[in-house]
Amino acid sequence: MNEYLAGLTTEKINPETRMIDEVATEEMLRLLNEEDAKVPAAVAEEIPQIMKAVDILHRTLKDGGRMFYIGAGSSGRIGVLDASECPPTFGVDPELVQGHIAGGDIALRTAVEGFEDNAEEGIALIERCGVTGRDAVVGISASGSAAFVIAAVKRAAEIGAAVIGVTNNKNSKLEEVCGICIAPVTGPEVIMGSTRLKAGTAQKLVLNMLTTCTMVKLGKTYNNLMVDLKASNQKLQDRSIRIIKAATGTDFETASAYLQKASMNCKLAIMMIETSLDAEEAGKALERFEGNLKAAIRAYTRVG
Repeated sequence: MNEYLAGLTTEKINPETRMIDEVATEEMLRLLNEEDAKVPAAVAEEIPQIMKAVDILHRTLKDGGRMFYIGAGSSGRIGVLDASECPPTFGVDPELVQGHIAGGDIALRTAVEGFEDNAEEGIALIERCGVTGRDAVVGISASGSAAFVIAAVKRAAEIGAAVIGVTNNKNSKLEEVCGICIAPVTGPEVIMGSTRLKAGTAQKLVLNMLTTCTMVKLGKTYNNLMVDLKASNQKLQDRSIRIIKAATGTDFETASAYLQKASMNCKLAIMMIETSLDAEEAGKALERFEGNLKAAIRAYTRVG
């Protein structure tokens, strides 16, 4: 028996759900729900570590670096999901925040056995991605023992990249190789070892916090409005108009007209309305303030 794995919290038997196969459907659902309710508190305990990670990621991206999620199995899928949502939500280049899973993209749909144990492939992934000392790598492993993830993180650290771990066990092998380790301990799963449940939910919450707070600090929002979204379809165009209205207090027709003048750039349209600058001038003003809409509006309103 592998003593390390046997000692993991995520591998223990949950005493609250021992008889789950004998209860009625409603009780089964309540057991799941009651266990899920424990997740936010576990994540809250890790906020000091999450804060450190966000500050590192903010500096990394602000200075021209990139962010890489690297995981295996459910953890890898969650990382890819969070990374893939950053371009449509925050208008960033798809290369800025990347998600990679052991076994490659086919593993997103089909379980590819054995790859999480392949340390050499973890190292090779870091090399293929061209990770440098300017980048940050976030390794995700519920058990904290996936050799693919640990090897990738170790190699990234050797190159000089910032390395962050996300796991669901304290004192894990992953923690040993990370500068910062975020470890919300969610306890034994409803079904023993099924870390797609509470552990996966906790990971999703943590990754939401990492990218959302980093992007807010990078000026990708105006108050709590996603002003850097790309209006690439009808739904997002409608949302852009509603965001412009909320930010400026203008009416639908004016918001729609300025969105057109700004070439469907929501942030630029708001800047134009609030400062009376034309599209070119407003664009230059935003560049001057590194895309921070609130700072640019304040500066140019005072100038006006």
